[in-house]
Amino acid sequence: MDSIRIQTHDFNLAEEYQFLRELSPAVGAVVTFTGLVRDFELDSSIDSLSLQHYPGMTEILLQEIVDQANLRWNLIATTVIHRVGELLPRDQIVFVGVASQHRADAFQAAQFLMDFLKIKATFWKQVSQDGEHRWVENKESDTDAATRWDIKND
Repeated sequence: MDSIRIQTHDFNLAEEYQFLRELSPAVGAVVTFTGLVRDFELDSSIDSLSLQHYPGMTEILLQEIVDQANLRWNLIATTVIHRVGELLPRDQIVFVGVASQHRADAFQAAQFLMDFLKIKATFWKQVSQDGEHRWVENKESDTDAATRWDIKND
């Protein structure tokens, strides 16, 4: 069972974890990752981060990422939540949760999902610093992280 959500409102970590944990008696491992808005970008403090996406396309790309994870590992359930809109430093921005029978599958799938999400999902980030706005470009480190999975950044 997969759940993919793009939303403006915050998410509840405990509820998301509990859902994955109680989904099936076969669940032997739940791995979660929560990304937060940093208070800096390029060594400068930020006031806020604005995220935009391509509705419809983004959900399709996220589903493709989850489908790839399901092909590579034996997963019971996956949850991907990504927030859009105006966010402040320390706000939750992304949640990836994976339930499987075994911890190795859950750990690897969660890492894969985040690495792939960073380079393939259609999200655009703009930071506000001292009243000025600047688009955030993809980081080379994100592309490098994806190469471990033989992912091509097409």
